[in-house]
Amino acid sequence: MPLGTLDRTAPPLFNQGQSALSKLIFFGALSLFLMVADARFHLVQPLRAAVGAVLYPVQWLALKPVQMMMGGSRYFEDLQTAQRNEDEARKALMLQAERASQADTLAQDNARLRALLELRQTTQAPGRAAEVLYDAADPYTRKIVIDQGLTQGVAPGSPVIDAHGVLGQVTQVQPFTSEVTLVIDRDLSIPVQNTRTGVRSVAFGDASAHGGGLELRFMAANADLQEGDLLSTSGVDGVYPPGLPVAKIERIERRADSAFARIYCVPLARVTAARYVLVLAPTGAPSAPPAPAPAAAVRKKPEAKPAAKADKATDKADKKAAERAR
Repeated sequence: MPLGTLDRTAPPLFNQGQSALSKLIFFGALSLFLMVADARFHLVQPLRAAVGAVLYPVQWLALKPVQMMMGGSRYFEDLQTAQRNEDEARKALMLQAERASQADTLAQDNARLRALLELRQTTQAPGRAAEVLYDAADPYTRKIVIDQGLTQGVAPGSPVIDAHGVLGQVTQVQPFTSEVTLVIDRDLSIPVQNTRTGVRSVAFGDASAHGGGLELRFMAANADLQEGDLLSTSGVDGVYPPGLPVAKIERIERRADSAFARIYCVPLARVTAARYVLVLAPTGAPSAPPAPAPAAAVRKKPEAKPAAKADKATDKADKKAAERAR
């Protein structure tokens, strides 16, 4: 057989297509484009929500064995602590009875002062109970995931509290779950007010070596602050209702070479052990439009015109009769 008639092409088994370098450049450019597009324009957000909705049953099934084990151990722990909690509750009830009588008197005095000063009554924000499912997988953030999402009416930016104080804020909402950024996260800040002096400030999540708390920044070294002062929400941001406890001042560092003091705070909420939380509606949420005026009230206004015309006609007739009499 002549050599010119032989097929010199590689068999399909050894046909590799594009080179490895071209594939690396293409997929690297594609990944960089997707990261920039997601960070700038949130193009992958619908896909992330769809994947979250599809994987929610898998997460639910995967969490069931863990929840069963935790529930069994918690059952035996509750049997041992039930009597101790009952004794403590009886003692606390006696103290609360005395405080309740004082609170009623203070509430009446407060109502009288508000009526005198014509201040608007503080409205209570509606809330929804939720359960903490697990901590977020990112080790560089302080976030948790709760079992309430878009289908339950949770909105991004909603404040989250527990029985002790402000826990964090909803930063990402999925169809069935929501991601809550805790107050100790370095990217979260809360406008606060010192309940003793009334001074307002902003508390930031402490990302330094003293992590696990909050920090008041840009406070003057001679500011009237003391260790143990209670910080509550000021309500000036339109997100958190005013008066919610946030943290207590733990340590104050004043340096001669700095005009600002380093103020470290301890959150009152159980940021690392919360199980049940309450999701509040933001105070700046739009309210319902006012109801239209009743139709009967609208119809009464045109009836005043004929009566006025009749009065004018009567006055003219009286004047003419007086002129004729003269």
